[in-house]
Amino acid sequence: MNFTQIEFLIFLVVVVTVAWIPRQVVWRNRWLLLASYYFYAYWDIRFCALLILSTSVDYFAARRIDGSDDPRHRRLWLVVSICTNLGVLGLFKYFHFFIDTARPILEQLGVATPGAERDVWTIVLPVGISFFTFQTLSYTADVYRRKISASHRPLDFALYVAFFPQLVAGPIVRAAHLLPQLSEIPAFSRRRFYGGFQQLLRGAVKKVLIADRLAETVDVVFASPELYSTPSVWLAVVAYTGQIYYDFSGYTDMAIGVAKLLGYRFPVNFRHPYLATSIQQFWRRWHITLSTWLRDYLYIPLGGSRGSRPRVAANLMITMTLGGLWHGAAMTFVLWGVWHGAALVVQRFASAWTFARGTTSGGRTGFQFPAVGWCLTITVVMAGWVLFRSPSLAVAGQVFAGLLGYHRSGIQWWPPLTLLALALMLLDHLLWRTRLRRTMRLPIDAWYSPVVTVFAIWALLLFAPRGFRPFVYFQF
Repeated sequence: MNFTQIEFLIFLVVVVTVAWIPRQVVWRNRWLLLASYYFYAYWDIRFCALLILSTSVDYFAARRIDGSDDPRHRRLWLVVSICTNLGVLGLFKYFHFFIDTARPILEQLGVATPGAERDVWTIVLPVGISFFTFQTLSYTADVYRRKISASHRPLDFALYVAFFPQLVAGPIVRAAHLLPQLSEIPAFSRRRFYGGFQQLLRGAVKKVLIADRLAETVDVVFASPELYSTPSVWLAVVAYTGQIYYDFSGYTDMAIGVAKLLGYRFPVNFRHPYLATSIQQFWRRWHITLSTWLRDYLYIPLGGSRGSRPRVAANLMITMTLGGLWHGAAMTFVLWGVWHGAALVVQRFASAWTFARGTTSGGRTGFQFPAVGWCLTITVVMAGWVLFRSPSLAVAGQVFAGLLGYHRSGIQWWPPLTLLALALMLLDHLLWRTRLRRTMRLPIDAWYSPVVTVFAIWALLLFAPRGFRPFVYFQF
């Protein structure tokens, strides 16, 4: 069930209406849990077993961790939680990737691997598995660190894991943020309810009118990049830069909006990352709940910024490489993570060197000019998106060849609606740099709010592309 389908709108109206009727939190949570499992079962009812498994293991593991003072006993149950979640994730998401990667070595050792009969070994990837496994892992890790206490209410914890607005594509909401909200019935706020509707509508506009229009050009060019001219390849890469942002931030806006309709608050997941003037700043603005998860549960435990420069560089590379692998079981995603890790390493040490040089010389360095930093950052990000979007390294090589001017002759592809969507993207970012960003949220007491709302709904009905296009991050 997709947020932009009519089935979801009917589902949402029913869920929100019924959710505000009970005055006892247990009945409200039972209803929301039932709705969340129905939402997930709509994709494939068999995968509900994975939700139940992850929920049960982490609930009981956290109880054992919280109730013990024995370090060995606590570590044992933490390992149970980690192995269960990563084992499920590894089996369903990375089985074929690791087999394909290790096949040459295994064949040399005489070990049989799935090959021509691969269809027998086919494993379907459950939607949203990367998100809810990371969410429950953060819960047991926080209990182990004694940052939070283990939940003693299985209904609340089950709803925390399966809550449908963020279940399949985030944001990754931590237990300390959501569990206290689920322990009581939220107070109804007309302003928050209206704000939730507006954020839901804003996310739909991002997804349908911008991301899906840009995707039409991206899909065509990336299918056969060698056939298109250099300007057309550049257009496709810029279009994907917009598509991936407006698709994912559109989903996040809709998820946060749905949560607001039910009276709950989700953390912010995007802060216009394409305005960043450094790679480090980009990752503080892009998919914030994942980047902070990687920082808190991987980078810092590895040693973080402590230690020698080689150690810090290794910590960054490991974190970003695993972050890339989290996105997908393919070498393109791994190299995307390596690319960003290398960029963070270069920026960290180059910034330290130029800062010291500027301090000793009393002058300004190139890193102190925001325009230079923005150009370098957006170039690195767009190059990374080529790897992220390409179905194979061969296709990525063809795209890079086109960007570098090797496709002097080829098809010229400049769809008007794609150019219009890019213009809307540029306008959105320019307005965000001004005071007008406050008016873009359409406050409930503003006279223009209902006018813009009606216009947005009209535009969605009139200019939505034909057919159904799932959210990009549903594949992760």
